[in-house]
Amino acid sequence: MVVGDGGSKKLSGKTIDDIPVGLRTQITKTVSESDVYLFAGITGDLDPNHVDEEYCRKTSLGHRVAHGALLVSRILQDFDRPMVSVGYDRIRFLKPVYFGDTLTIDYEITGVEREKERTLAKIEVRNQKDDLVAVATHIMQLVD
Repeated sequence: MVVGDGGSKKLSGKTIDDIPVGLRTQITKTVSESDVYLFAGITGDLDPNHVDEEYCRKTSLGHRVAHGALLVSRILQDFDRPMVSVGYDRIRFLKPVYFGDTLTIDYEITGVEREKERTLAKIEVRNQKDDLVAVATHIMQLVD
């Protein structure tokens, strides 16, 4: 079942049958320097493309960029029963995302695998210029 206040939608239910194909959610987030540095610290990915502005000025990027994995790490989490990510398919990072970019992440349930209690979702990430910067298919599974 989908409940909401007219603008936002939230899943409510306990079974895979409560998740409708076509359900969409959207998240907007501005990528900050602290987001990137915290992500770099957690993952150990301290590549100069993410943390060294002087180095990046000499590259075709021109400035530091966010980690690709940071872009697709936002997932649909509002459900009465725990769900876990079991993977991403066809991830593509199409354009760089710079510090200060405001991203809109569109997440749409495109399929349900009832026997495995899994959902498939299309993710599209756009920046403030409406450039498509990343795409992926996300697989989530209900857990007991």
